[in-house]
Amino acid sequence: MGSSSKVVRPEEVLDSLKNDGTVDALRKKIIAQLKANEDMKKNTMMMVEQSKVLKTPGAEKKTKRELFDALRQELETPVLEKASKAVWELILDNAGLGKEINETVEKVYCRLSGIDSMPPPASTSSARQEKRTNMAIEEGEESKEMDASEPSSSSRKRSFTGAMQNGGAIYQHEEHEDGN
Repeated sequence: MGSSSKVVRPEEVLDSLKNDGTVDALRKKIIAQLKANEDMKKNTMMMVEQSKVLKTPGAEKKTKRELFDALRQELETPVLEKASKAVWELILDNAGLGKEINETVEKVYCRLSGIDSMPPPASTSSARQEKRTNMAIEEGEESKEMDASEPSSSSRKRSFTGAMQNGGAIYQHEEHEDGN
């Protein structure tokens, strides 16, 4: 461990990642993986094929621009919701891009704080897996309760909040019910 360490705020880590081009590089990797996602492509194609806009009488008489605008208005939100979910899956993946993001943030944090390296706690992976399992069970129970008490469908919004705790970067993924 380094001889001196300083307290580093999450904003400092983020600023460093932005300034050295890391955020842009990660954004490009995420976009490349989304573009390569065959399920996303198939799902989007299916949504377009089943579009009300294209099935509306007189659609064949509209200009390409009018059709495009109408399709965007109809499909933009559901397509972006699916893309958002896919991005979160990439970010939270402990084996792929998510692991790379965590390691990169940790390296920058260590560099800024003067710490040589931070070995992960021995129980980290099993504790994370147990926490995820418990969250999944709780979400399933909450979902059942919501289904029973509220017949209308509700959308889930995800937020990703970073917290610096015990000298290391710990990320929490939260799901919130939205009444829309």
